[in-house]
Amino acid sequence: MTRISTVKAGVLIFATFFGAALVLGQSRNVSRTSAELDGVVITVAASRKDDKAPIKLDNLSLYENSVEQKIRNFAFDPSPSKIVLLIDNSQTLPTDIETMKRATMEFAYEIFEGDQLFVIAYDEKPEIIQEWTDDAKKMETSLATFRKRGNPYLFDALTATSKEVLAPLVPGTRKVAIVVIGDGLDRGSKSDFTKTLAELQGLNVTVYFLQIPDRTNGAFRRNQPKAREVVTRLVEGTGGLVFPLEDAQNAAKTICDELRNNRYNLSYVPTNTSSFDQRRIFLLGQDGITVRTKAAHPPTIK
Repeated sequence: MTRISTVKAGVLIFATFFGAALVLGQSRNVSRTSAELDGVVITVAASRKDDKAPIKLDNLSLYENSVEQKIRNFAFDPSPSKIVLLIDNSQTLPTDIETMKRATMEFAYEIFEGDQLFVIAYDEKPEIIQEWTDDAKKMETSLATFRKRGNPYLFDALTATSKEVLAPLVPGTRKVAIVVIGDGLDRGSKSDFTKTLAELQGLNVTVYFLQIPDRTNGAFRRNQPKAREVVTRLVEGTGGLVFPLEDAQNAAKTICDELRNNRYNLSYVPTNTSSFDQRRIFLLGQDGITVRTKAAHPPTIK
């Protein structure tokens, strides 16, 4: 089971990770959990192209498995953000450490008051570089522990991040995001990619990517998605965005601005769909309104 370890002054302090076993239920009835009877909440990025008028629920249409759903509430979320920066620390990543440091630090310069950053670097295990902070100088000092070695266990790092760092914040904190700085390659994780994505969707975590060119040049990978496919599925599956690494300054500004100024919570009570199947979500805005949200709800586990 993947654990996140902590780096302090070059010393690795391994954090114990207790994972609760998930037991798959055999029943496929359509009864709702108590949480869903009270309403499902999803996070949405929404903006108008040329108009400052508020966006209202009447401006949106929501579908679940092609069945239109009645939106109960759609409200702007002014709360601070919790952003995890997940950095590929592996040996063969086609960029240098100083470039990775500069890209990471761009977020320290762009966050708003109340926002906090958490930095994790991963190769064959994820390591905490900096716990929650809004202090740019503190972050800059901690990045001295970046290095390049080993293979990229991206899926394990995402799973550990969602379970150990972000899950304890939910549902009290809804505005949570992961920014991955890497090329999307995984080479050795025990975590299954599909399950990893479902865990992120279940927590309403938005994944953004600062993408580095694929070090494999799109090579076929047995039993694993290609690096570029991983990036696409993570971003589209969670309602995020992708930027090239060389555009790190603009990426940090865009992401931080979006989280502070264009994030909403949407709630609805699902109808005519089974909570024991993956439920595809499609959200549509009227002309001039751009919306993004996760692509699916994972199955409910009993």
